[in-house]
Formats: sequence, structure tokens, C-alpha cells
Amino acid sequence: MRPGLTTVVAVRSPEELTAAFRERGLKITPQRVAIFRALHGNTAHPAAETVYASVADGMPSISLRTVYQTLNDLAEMGEINALDLGTGSARFDPNVGEHHHLVCDRCGSVTDVHVDVSGLEPSDLRGFRVDAAQVIFRGRCASCAAGPG
Repeated sequence: MRPGLTTVVAVRSPEELTAAFRERGLKITPQRVAIFRALHGNTAHPAAETVYASVADGMPSISLRTVYQTLNDLAEMGEINALDLGTGSARFDPNVGEHHHLVCDRCGSVTDVHVDVSGLEPSDLRGFRVDAAQVIFRGRCASCAAGPG
């Protein structure tokens, strides 16, 4: 794969996530289904607060705790990735395919990017077994780089 391209393995459909929750004996609620819908097709790496805001407009009874619990359940199931990118809050990535991230230090946007890390290895592992590597590039997105300041 060429650098800069990503393999997108998007979050499954709301119906598929509902079935996956049922298979694990997790309760299906209208709030959870609304969260599944908010994630479907989302490439913005949303924070739980962002998911909450998008769902709460149509469902005022939903709590931020429910959003966090559902996102954490999905991450535990391998349906999404929980990310700590140093942006101030946990972000959730519906793309579970192998990829890395560009993080804007100004606006906090997160973008998927593919990087060949096959040759990247620490010089002294000291017996540590590496299972995965994640590269985070920090800087300014095109919009912030073009703006004032």
C-alpha cells in the first residue's frame, strides 16, 4: 500500500452491532442503537462528548455515562478503537483497520494515514515483545496551517 492511503475497516452497521451486543448478552436500548447510528460512517474520531451531543439532540434522556459505557463496550469487543492521542479526551476510532494518525495541535482534528512501519523497531527491546506499533504525527492540518497565526 502506498504511504498516505489507509485501509478502512469501518464500524459495522447499527443492525450488526445490535446483533453483536445481543450475542454477548448486553442489553439493547434505544440509546445504544442511537449511538451505533452516530458511529456508522463516522470518520472524525469522535470524543464521547461529541457522540453524546449528536445523539442528545434527538434523545434528551440519554446520559453521558451511557455513551461512555457503550463506547467502551464497543472497544472491548474490538468494534472500535479507543485512542489516547493527547487531545484532552479519549477519542474513538470506528476504523479498526491497520492505520496511524495525523493530529492537529491547533484544532484537535484527527485523520487516518497509512505508514509502513515494518522496518521501524526499537534498538534495544530488552526482552519486550512488540505486538503492535502506532505512529502519531503532530502538526497542523491544512485548514489551520493556512489560517492566521
